Amino acid sequence: MFRSLVAIVVTLTIVLGAGWFAMRRADIPYDRLESLYAGSDSEFMPLGDDVRIHYRDVGPRDGKVLVLVHGFSASLHTWEPWIKHLARDYRVVALDLPGHGLSRCFADEPAGIGQFVDVIDRVTGQLGIEHFTLAGSSMGGHTAWNYALAHPEKLDGLVLVDASGWPSTEDEAKSSPIVFKLLANPVARNVMKDLDMSGLIRSGLEDSFSDTTRVTDAMVERYAALGRAPCHREAILGLMTRRGDRRDASDAVLAPITTPTLILQGAEDNLVPAAHGEKFHAAIAGSTFKLYANVGHLPQEEVPAESLADLRAFLSGTVYPAPAADLSAADAMAGN
Repeated sequence: MFRSLVAIVVTLTIVLGAGWFAMRRADIPYDRLESLYAGSDSEFMPLGDDVRIHYRDVGPRDGKVLVLVHGFSASLHTWEPWIKHLARDYRVVALDLPGHGLSRCFADEPAGIGQFVDVIDRVTGQLGIEHFTLAGSSMGGHTAWNYALAHPEKLDGLVLVDASGWPSTEDEAKSSPIVFKLLANPVARNVMKDLDMSGLIRSGLEDSFSDTTRVTDAMVERYAALGRAPCHREAILGLMTRRGDRRDASDAVLAPITTPTLILQGAEDNLVPAAHGEKFHAAIAGSTFKLYANVGHLPQEEVPAESLADLRAFLSGTVYPAPAADLSAADAMAGN
């Protein structure tokens, strides 16, 4: 009996071990990833000896500046539907945060909101940008409102797109997508770190869209590949342990923000409930709130035309309104 039990245990161990090795995925070198996912206008900024930040800087050099920051495990590719239109009139800078996209990690410190705020400040500083509007999606929104608190003198406007930061209620935590429940478990994180995550990535992306047909094989492959850049898995999974100096949103924390603020929120967001967007609106005085019916976590991708129109209206009407003389000239031309 004992020998039979031992044989079963050994067999299961071999099978599970073989399965783990079959599903294990090695890192993908940066040069290979850059050949696949860097664009013709991609640039890389060194920040210290071991870090290069991937970014795009497009549009008129003398235009008002808009800086775009992606969310958790994403990359600057999420902004493509906006960038190609905004770059006609604005200088647009989109960057990959450390440990995401094609950006390297800092070897001596874990990824976190404080680090991301500092990187945005260093990148814009090296580009000679003194004032700008900052837009952030999800975790990028969490970073953006923290930047507004740290450097209010540098911001012309603030745009929060399904921004994170509010603590989840017990019911919200129970209803979170399965991929985030797994990532929140330290044992599961350690097991999953080196495995093929494509299935979970697809599940997570489908939870991010109300219209799941927008999730393509190419999108899943891009997320999976960029997540396998050296150090990225550790950085992304480390963010789930709340390492770094992350603080939660509250009315008291957000009260000092006086920067003109636009809040865009998908009504069907499974990751950041619409109620959180309403909380940002209530906590940030004078903010503008837009709620999109039948839209999930990524309005910039799911309803690019509608969200872009709201962004443009905010920029031209609130942040960078045309001088009165220009408006009079425009009215006169319209009359002709």
